[in-house]
Amino acid sequence: MRFSTWIRQHLAALRALLVLTAITGIVYPLAVFAVAQSPGLREKADGSLVDANGTTVGSSLIGQSFADADGAALARYFQSRPSAAGDGYDPMSTAASNLGPEDIVDTPARASLLTTVCARSKEIGGREGVDGSRPYCTKDGVGAVLSIIGPRGPDGDVSHPVQVVSVNEACGAQPFLGTYRGVRVDCAEPGRDYSVGRIVPIRGNAPDAPAVPPDAVTASGSGLDPNISPEYAAIQVARVAKARGVTEEQVRALVTKHTAGRTLGFLGQPQVDVLRLNLELDQRHPYQG
Repeated sequence: MRFSTWIRQHLAALRALLVLTAITGIVYPLAVFAVAQSPGLREKADGSLVDANGTTVGSSLIGQSFADADGAALARYFQSRPSAAGDGYDPMSTAASNLGPEDIVDTPARASLLTTVCARSKEIGGREGVDGSRPYCTKDGVGAVLSIIGPRGPDGDVSHPVQVVSVNEACGAQPFLGTYRGVRVDCAEPGRDYSVGRIVPIRGNAPDAPAVPPDAVTASGSGLDPNISPEYAAIQVARVAKARGVTEEQVRALVTKHTAGRTLGFLGQPQVDVLRLNLELDQRHPYQG
């Protein structure tokens, strides 16, 4: 009797397994696929792919690089937001850098987030012909950070330093600051740890609102953001117009056309679709080389 009960229980379990496998492993996926292929949903379900002249050139959901083989920005194209996803815009490695505002000291393994932002801002400023300076950055595009070494007061401040080091400027470079509290600022000796001192970022005299906007120098949370701010697009207009031999007004008109407002009128920020903008530039104002 016990054996018979055991058989019935296992047969019931087997039937449940087969039924649930058929429903969740076959029927449900096929139903979802069928609904996803219905009019109005198919494009999104297939990845929101963008075609040009019969060729798939990207996705409206994923940013991409508009640079040459050496990574240099192509002057005829609007540039995308930086990416921290894999080697850049990799949908299989979507992620942010996970670095925050306290990541300000370079290491032999990598540049700090601050120096990365400073370097990008300097590069973009030179490329777009605007002021690339920003707070806490040196004129050479590294983080303006000092290690102030000496006895600390009750509040942690070092009022009478015995040594001051510009931690992100290796010896061979001229420190961005000559003296700090009457003490000469030294360059950093490669490989030496200056964490014994109080680490202090120096703001400098850069404007509160840099000409190079934040989305030009920082990656999005996913690393795949396909859009840029109107402010970042605006500083690129002159370069793109010059490269294509058209007027800035013609380029601005296309930027306006591909600028979307806030979602539902109040969510998020206005954004410019970089891929579709560049595609229409190629169509209307082909690059002559």
